[in-house]
Formats: sequence, structure tokens, C-alpha cells
Amino acid sequence: MQDPQQSARRGTTHGSFEQINEDAHPEERLPPGIEQLVQQIRETADKLLRDGATRADVKLLNTALKELRYSFKIFTPYRTVRKVTVFGSARLPATNPAYQQAAEFGRRIAQAGWMVITGAASGIMEAGMVGAGRDKSIGVNILLPFEQDANPIIRGDLKLMNLKYFFTRKLLFVKEADAVALFPGGFGTQDECFEVLTLVQTGKAQIFPIVMVDEPGGDYWARWHDYIRDALLGRKLISPADLSLFKVTDSLDEAVNEVLGFYRVYHSMRYVGPDLVLRLQKAPPPALLERIRTEFPDILKGGTFETTAALPAEANDAALANLPRLRFRFDRHSMGRLRMLIDLINREGDRPA
Repeated sequence: MQDPQQSARRGTTHGSFEQINEDAHPEERLPPGIEQLVQQIRETADKLLRDGATRADVKLLNTALKELRYSFKIFTPYRTVRKVTVFGSARLPATNPAYQQAAEFGRRIAQAGWMVITGAASGIMEAGMVGAGRDKSIGVNILLPFEQDANPIIRGDLKLMNLKYFFTRKLLFVKEADAVALFPGGFGTQDECFEVLTLVQTGKAQIFPIVMVDEPGGDYWARWHDYIRDALLGRKLISPADLSLFKVTDSLDEAVNEVLGFYRVYHSMRYVGPDLVLRLQKAPPPALLERIRTEFPDILKGGTFETTAALPAEANDAALANLPRLRFRFDRHSMGRLRMLIDLINREGDRPA
């Protein structure tokens, strides 16, 4: 791992990017194009002076940029590790069955090699970290007008971030996660729930598993699901396929399988020009490819589904170069149906030929 002090020195140097790259070891050189992007950030900052921006506006942007820069630095060493963001109430004590369910979920997911991201406070957030352990936990705490200390599991850890703004915190919860697990909670949990669903439904976040976990025999999320089905789907405010974007369960086995099983065959996705490319652990056999072509033409904007190797535009993803691909012209709208396609690939693509 790169020395933090060295990173800090490099981040504050006033030398040119060319000089930075010349001085760096080959493996530490800046990715292609980053110089231009950072220069655009500088130009945007200069325009604030030209625009006569208020001190409050500049202060907000300055704080948000510093929070995100620092947080990206903290997350960078763990980018290759799968992570699940755990949401839930800060008010539930350790004796509550939902707390115990969240702790066991954290333990099971950490045993599978994943890390757990939470808001770092008490209740469900603490429970997820109790289960995962300090080494497998990442905390994204929010600074509130009243005191909110980080829980004892993550307090003082280098993987703890303390942020001023909810919007930077919420960005990290989604951007850095490969899955989201929601346990019972209040306004904040519901806010996080609907924001995650909205981002995935609209394609502003890549599809990942979203699982709502009740305590055994509990009805918190079951009643929420009734509302979604009756008040939203019943009024045609969402489509039937949108119900595929999440899973409600009171079974810990089902919750863990929902997260881990999503990556059984499916690995990741990327848009390359007008096409969507699904990276897979295994190429779909001919019979499955034909079934996909038969059952999912409605999500195509043109053409058909084709298997392919890595495309030239994916050259910067060298670690994924050997993965087979499924390439198609996605309509960029039918996210629920896309989730159903991924579920089919995971379910049928892993069976012996």
C-alpha cells in the first residue's frame, strides 16, 4: 500500500503533472487522462471567482470536494474487494432481534471475503460491524448538530471517515458498494432505501443486489413491500419488472445468497459506445444464449445479443481482459428487465452443460 505521507506530499505538490509522473515509480504513475480532468477542476474553481459566487457557495463546494477526495483516498486500497453497504436504525439495542440479524449478516458476508460499509454509528450500523469485525469494516460517519460518536468497533480506525454533508456520504454508500442490505430503521433508512432504488431504476447506478432483511418472523419490510405493491404498482406508478430490483426476506440464508449469488456468473457491466457489455465469469452456452435472445428482445434498441471477448475500448480494465462478454444494444430504460436477465444468467449459466 502506498505511504499516506507520500500520497499527501504528492497531492499538495505545485509541480506539473509531467514532473510528478517522471518522479514516480512506473506503478504509481497517473492514469491516462487524469491530468486533463484535474485541470478542468481547476478551471471550474477559477470560474467561481468570475461568476461572483457567494462565500457560502464556495465554502460548500470546497468542503464537499475535500470530503470526497479524502474518502476516495481511503477507499482506494480496497477497490478490488467486494463490499456491501448496510443501512438501518441507530436506535436499536444489541438485544433487539434486528440487531442480532444484522450482526450475523455482517459475520457471514465477511466470511465470504466481503467488507461491510455502514454509517459507523450505533444500532444496526454497529451490528453490521460487530459481525464483520474491525478489519472488514469501513465507516462513513455523519457530523450532526448533536454529538454522534462512531461506534467502538470502528472508532479510531483509519477506515473511518467523518463527513459534514449527507449528499457526499450517500454518494459513497452507493458508489463504493457492490450490494446494499437494509434492516429496519426510521426516516433515514427509508430515505436511503428509496434513493438506492431510484438510482438503480433510472440507471444512475449500476445494478447490484438490494435486499431488505426483517428479523425472523418480522414484518417491517413485509409491510413496506405491501405498500410498494398496492400503492405504487397498483396505481401503475412503477412497472412489474421494478419489483425484481429488490428482495424482501426474513431469512438470513436468503439475504446472504441474494448478495453472493448475484456475482455467481455475472461480474460487472460497462457501456462501450451505444452497447452495454456484461462481463461474465463463464460464457453463456448456446442454449442459454438462444433463450436470452428469445425472452429479452424487449430490452433491445436494435440488433441482438452477442458473445464477445474484451473490446478495445476496455483496454484500461486489464484485470478483466480474460472474462467473456455478452454485448447488446440496451434501451437504457428497462432496468428491472435487465436485472431479470442477470438473474437468468446467474441461475442457468452456472449449470453443467
